[in-house]
Amino acid sequence: MTDRNAPRRGPRLAALALAAGTAFAAHADEGMWLPAQLPEIAAQLREAGFEGDPAELADLTRPPLNAVVRVGGGTGAFVSGDGLLLTNHHVAFGVIQYNSSAERDLIANGYTATRADELPANPDYRVRVTTGFDRVTDEVLEGARGKTGRDYHDAVESARKALVAECEQVPGNRCSVVDVHYGMDFYLVTQLELRDIRLAYAPPDAIGGYGGEIDNFMWPRHSGDFTLLRAYVGPDGRPADHSPENVPYTPPAHLQVSTAAVAEGDFAMLAGYPGRTFRHRTASEFKQQVEWQLPSRVALYDGLLDTIAARTDGQPELKVRYASTVASLENGLKRARGELEGLERSNAVEVRAAEEAAMLAWLRQQGDAAPILADIEAAQAVLAEATATRERDQLVATLGRTEVFDAALRLQRLALERGKPDAERESGYQLRDEPLIRAGLERVQRRYAEPVEKALLANLVRQYQALPADQHLPEFDRVFGTDPAAVEQRIDALYAGSTLDEAPVRLGWMEADPAALAGSGDTLLQAAATLLPALLRIEDEAKAREGELLRLRPSYMRALVDYTHSQGRAFYPDANSTLRVSYGRVSTLQPRDGVVYEPLTTVAGIVEKHTGEAPFDAPERLLQAIAAGDFGNTADAVLGTQTVNMLTNLDTTGGNSGSPVLDANGRIIGLNFDSNWESVSASWMYDPRYKRAIHVDMRYMRWLMDKVYPAHHLLAEMGLPVD
Repeated sequence: MTDRNAPRRGPRLAALALAAGTAFAAHADEGMWLPAQLPEIAAQLREAGFEGDPAELADLTRPPLNAVVRVGGGTGAFVSGDGLLLTNHHVAFGVIQYNSSAERDLIANGYTATRADELPANPDYRVRVTTGFDRVTDEVLEGARGKTGRDYHDAVESARKALVAECEQVPGNRCSVVDVHYGMDFYLVTQLELRDIRLAYAPPDAIGGYGGEIDNFMWPRHSGDFTLLRAYVGPDGRPADHSPENVPYTPPAHLQVSTAAVAEGDFAMLAGYPGRTFRHRTASEFKQQVEWQLPSRVALYDGLLDTIAARTDGQPELKVRYASTVASLENGLKRARGELEGLERSNAVEVRAAEEAAMLAWLRQQGDAAPILADIEAAQAVLAEATATRERDQLVATLGRTEVFDAALRLQRLALERGKPDAERESGYQLRDEPLIRAGLERVQRRYAEPVEKALLANLVRQYQALPADQHLPEFDRVFGTDPAAVEQRIDALYAGSTLDEAPVRLGWMEADPAALAGSGDTLLQAAATLLPALLRIEDEAKAREGELLRLRPSYMRALVDYTHSQGRAFYPDANSTLRVSYGRVSTLQPRDGVVYEPLTTVAGIVEKHTGEAPFDAPERLLQAIAAGDFGNTADAVLGTQTVNMLTNLDTTGGNSGSPVLDANGRIIGLNFDSNWESVSASWMYDPRYKRAIHVDMRYMRWLMDKVYPAHHLLAEMGLPVD
């Protein structure tokens, strides 16, 4: 690991490590640790059972961490020297859906490929291998000091773009600047971006998603939620778009899948890319999450799912096209419900308010408290201001759930941004982003049907029309009107006068300038042009708030870090999609009186749940194999049967899907795919009474690939025995 600010690295990282490591956490298994923090908790890792050198875990460019990569919206790990990549079935579901149709339904039937038959992922699917994590705090904040609001935001954004542009001069690099502790520290993340990803193996959805939304976040669980992809590069070894001439990528390292037994109490460690946690947010934000955000999200997603169901009922082709969208919405809906229930169960609002009050009381006793308290009060005022338009802003953001309508908006924004120097363009619309924009426009056809999209848009517009008048936008009223009874007619006219549902048309408009788009007779492009000024105003307001919070939140965070350390407790950063490590054990759970969750499930549970109807429609081949009882070298000697899933107390959140679960020697024993219902709220509050993570036992994967849906060539590639 290198550092652009080498002379200053020691004190800053030492401060983080001091907060994280010298005083061990009250809940020993809590924490999504930065790799650089792990040597500071070496004693705790060894006490928990880790048999490696914690110092080696500090360098994410060395094994085992350099084999763990960002895959789509989740995590994965290389498991062979030929770019074979293990991740979740649901992380790769978009790839499976992209290659499916009513005639060739890989979702229902699964897929096993020889090397020559591996299928290309959707064009915007990416795998990113982290190669650097460098502190750049001084460079990011140098131009922002003394500024406020939007000016502070723009100074930070300008510095970020400059660092990213310099980093991406190396071909194949995809770089980003992330903040740690909400603006206290900034790091440049360098990743090798692999663009040619192919499907090598997927079990049928009745295995990979067994239990569906009924079992989602539940235990006991019986899902084979795994898929194998393969990453390819050009003949020169560099990242390249899909081509028959490409060759398998040679990763810097790969992990070995374990063949050993797993039992309660065994050490477990997980490495992955958790998306976002909010455990260090203010008490007012906890209150808003429980009282408004989660209930409103439940209502919103419920309505969208009902709309899709009504428009796709009895139409298999449309169900396939919207399968990925439905899976995403269903997961988000159930997560929101579970998070709300969990936060209420843990009394999160009251607990966080008490913690914050204690911190502020401690802070007032410190000599330099006045300016810090002033910043904290100012930050609270900014947060309160944002609530005035939160309903409108949520609906506007949800327009991104459409395909063709969203494409019109993106095309108009891209044309506008192309009129600026690249460094001044909005992030997401720079030259570096155009390949992903193009890939997204190409993908639209596989996830779009006009009647479904129009119904979704009508749903959102009606909710917008029902908002108080002070949240209305003149541009939206001009496009959609104010009469709910006329919404369908307005939307029908927009789509009738547009040809954006044709891929060549969309891609052709991508090269157009603002004048050409403004003069277009395409009704969706005209609507997007009308709406764009309103969207830019909303964005400007949000950036002004973000700038103020970036400036003010560090005072809150410094106080929180120092206070927590003064209490003899650990402090790790909230997750931010960077590589993190958590550790714990294979664990039982007693969620309520008289109920115990055992740490392993077996194939007997598949049979017990089987009804013959989705989502409990186990394939006949699987049921026959279970009945035959031929489990060979993957059977659990103690249980006398085949295991399926396992439970640990590892600290995880969204983004950890597909994370490898490692044993004390760094071998893969499980593949993370879910949390239990009682701990869905862990993104906001860690409650050791309930926090568990759910994984595919690698013995189940091996058995399926050996006995049920054979892929002996892939087992051999992973160095695994065939019985």
